[in-house]
Amino acid sequence: MTEDEWQAHVTREAAREIGGWLEARGRLDQPIRSLTMRDLEAIADNVISRFIVLASRRIAAKPEETAVLRSFLLAG
Repeated sequence: MTEDEWQAHVTREAAREIGGWLEARGRLDQPIRSLTMRDLEAIADNVISRFIVLASRRIAAKPEETAVLRSFLLAG
């Protein structure tokens, strides 16, 4: 998987996490402006967690090609 393909994959996974969070709370039909800061923080937590899982798997699969990604995760 190229870097561009991986970025597209991570973006799709983030969208799925956001949709899943909204769907689980019955909020898909409500406008975004109805979300509270707590809602937005919960969505962000879910998406960040998913990114970390995906990044960790990618690093484990291709450690020689993921130096930038490892640096990013370790800097946070």
